[in-house]
Amino acid sequence: MLRFLIAILFNAKRGPQLVSAMRKMIRHKDKYPEKTRYALALKLIRYLKKSARITTEVYGTENLPAEGGYVMYPNHQGKYDALGIMYAHREPCTFVMDKAKSYGFLVREMVDLLGAKRLALDDVRQNIRIMDQITKEVLEGKRFILFSEGGYNTNGNIVQRFKPGSFKCAMRAKVPIIPVTLIDSYIAFNSLKPGPVTTKVIFGQPITYDMYKDMKTHEVADIVRSTIISTMEQFGVYVNNPENNPDILENDN
Repeated sequence: MLRFLIAILFNAKRGPQLVSAMRKMIRHKDKYPEKTRYALALKLIRYLKKSARITTEVYGTENLPAEGGYVMYPNHQGKYDALGIMYAHREPCTFVMDKAKSYGFLVREMVDLLGAKRLALDDVRQNIRIMDQITKEVLEGKRFILFSEGGYNTNGNIVQRFKPGSFKCAMRAKVPIIPVTLIDSYIAFNSLKPGPVTTKVIFGQPITYDMYKDMKTHEVADIVRSTIISTMEQFGVYVNNPENNPDILENDN
């Protein structure tokens, strides 16, 4: 959180102008194409990264489908996760997040600018309604980031169990499922580590409809989780090693 506050302070002069531009686009979405709104979001992310001295290494962009909608399922580590993925994902995409945390400074604007979905974690009916909306929009070609672990708490580089129900929207739409591996993403905004930070975003090979059509949701969830763990190990991060889950600043899911 400290690094995030420092990034905000370093952008104090340009911040009001950016927020004003975001709010203008939100009010007049019909005048601003999705790519234009996404470009503004990326501009903000680049400013935050530079001010917070965050470097994000990107791998596997060749695995992203060139056309059509899909859902990306990453492991969840902290507040920087969605920003890092969007930075790596140059074509427009959006995300799903906890409704209770979606009205903070800059978060509200980012959610509304990109048409992200607010999920009320304690409202089953609202969850079903939002998942139906995601299914419809993915069929129309939209790309979503969906954190199947739910909260990040003190995950660090430990990968928790994925919630099978979160895969229903992609499976009903019959679209590709993309495993996304995040490494050291929690250090950016959820640790007290000083100095420059390097995170990694790795896009895995798509799990296509033909590959999962005869599977249950829990089987798909296990495959995605196993793929992420295997990818972390390929990059030298072993999830069962306690050193990969150091003390984390925040404990707010």
